[in-house]
Formats: sequence, structure tokens, C-alpha cells
Amino acid sequence: MAKDKSNSADFTAPLRRLLLSVVVLILIGIFILWRIDSPRVERLRAQITDTLVPNMEWAMAPVTGTINLFRDFQSYQRLAEQNSELRSELRQMRAWKEAALQLEQENARLLDLNNVQLDPRLTYITGVVLADSGSPFRQSVLLNIGARDGLVDGWATMDGIGLVGRISGVARNTARVLLLTDANSRVPAMIQPSGQRALVAGDNSAQPLVDFIENRDVVRPGDRVVSSGDGGVFPAGLLIGSLEVDRGGRLRVRLSADYERLEFLRVLRHYGTPTVSDTGNVIRDGEPVEVPDPEEVADSE
Repeated sequence: MAKDKSNSADFTAPLRRLLLSVVVLILIGIFILWRIDSPRVERLRAQITDTLVPNMEWAMAPVTGTINLFRDFQSYQRLAEQNSELRSELRQMRAWKEAALQLEQENARLLDLNNVQLDPRLTYITGVVLADSGSPFRQSVLLNIGARDGLVDGWATMDGIGLVGRISGVARNTARVLLLTDANSRVPAMIQPSGQRALVAGDNSAQPLVDFIENRDVVRPGDRVVSSGDGGVFPAGLLIGSLEVDRGGRLRVRLSADYERLEFLRVLRHYGTPTVSDTGNVIRDGEPVEVPDPEEVADSE
């Protein structure tokens, strides 16, 4: 038995060395053949490639399957990420839906409030903006309505949202509107909700100044600015804009009117506020009641 094992070992060892030498010689030959730059060798390489490569598909099948499996895994990973993003966006959309419903309800309430008429005598006439002044030192526009339409100098003009200016010149067929941004514009205003009185003064900038405020400590940026009606030129309660603070710390008004798109303007017919002439009587049950003099009451006591 020991002799048979030694004989098989002596036989297989040279055979392995021979096969290894043959494989090495074949690889060296293939390397040299692939390195030779000759047209004949090139044709031979092409023939070998055409013969062997189609028959090697079975050997490449595991590699191709592995690559496809890896690509499918990457695709699944991308789908999982997109699904997570879509879920996050869906949660945001639900929150936005709730906010939109609240805004819709608030908008409906504001639309109802827009139907409230501040003054029964207050009507308007609409005119088309023909041109602007084109000067940096004078902010005004020209309307296609004038004296033939009953316009009066000083009437307020609006763009449907906020106050734009006042009529500063009336011809027969045209009228000029002095904008709130003009340096000659001064509008008595009230800041809500604090009720502070102020003066909105134009300075040829997009945001007029707020001067002569009673108490600045009680107002905040974002407060609503409306016309106060003082002086009897403008009706009270016309929206001007919201309060802001510039870089220099001065109060300004962000105008609600869209000055970039002044195409149509409403001219409010306002004939002033009637003055009270009889200040000594109090009206009760339709009859005047005389108010006693404070000095006489003091003397009698």
C-alpha cells in the first residue's frame, strides 16, 4: 500500500508541473499575440473574438444577473427615498390645506366687511390713467375724467384697495391726481389699533413718512394706517397702508395701493363733513334741552 501511494505521488507531481507550464506558455502566447501590431494578427484576433465571445454568454450570465440585481436594489432604494419625501410633502400639504381653509373663511368675512358702506353719501366715479408726470420731483398721474364728470379739486382717489392721492387740478376732460408719494402731499391719518393721530407726508419715495405722531411708544410695525378725516378733505377710514420702520429708525407707510399698476382709479365724491353749529343744546326726544352754565351752578352752590 505504501509503495502504491508513493508511485501515484511520483506520477502526479510531474503532470501538474507540465500542465502549469503549458498554461503559462498559453497565457504568454495570448499576451504576445494581443500585443502584436499587424493587420494579419488583428484579423486573427477579430476571428477569435467572434468565435469565443458569443459562446461565453453562459459564463457571463451570473455577472449580468448580479449587476441587474444591484441595479434593482438601487432602484428600490430610490423608490423608498421618494416615498418618504412624498409622505413628508403630504403632511405639509395637509397642514397647508388647513391653513387655506382658515384663510378662505377669513377672506369670506373680509368680503362681507367690504360691503359695509362707511358713509351713505360717499359714491365714486372711475377713470382711466392716461399718463404719469415722468418727473422724479413730482409724483402725479392724469385721468380721462374732469369737470364735465363733476370732479372737484381735493377729492380722494383709490385703486380699489388703498388710497392713491387726491385731485390737484381739474380741466374739462382731464384731471390730475397728486399721489401720496409726492413731496407736497400731506394726509391726516390714524394708526390702528392704538388710535394715534399722525400725518402721512410724501417725500418722493415709495414709502411716505409718518410725522407728528402723538405717542410713538404705543405703535408697532404692521399697524394699520387709515385716513382720520381731520380737516374735512378726505373721508375717514380710507386704507392707506401698514406701518414700517426704515433703517434710520423713522416711521414710514407701506402703501396698500399698487403704484406699479395704476390703470384705473376711483374718485370718491366727498363734499366735506358738516359742522355742528349749535353746541349748547343736547338733542333729546326731538327737542333741544338747554345745558346749564357751569359758572352759574358754581355760584348757586
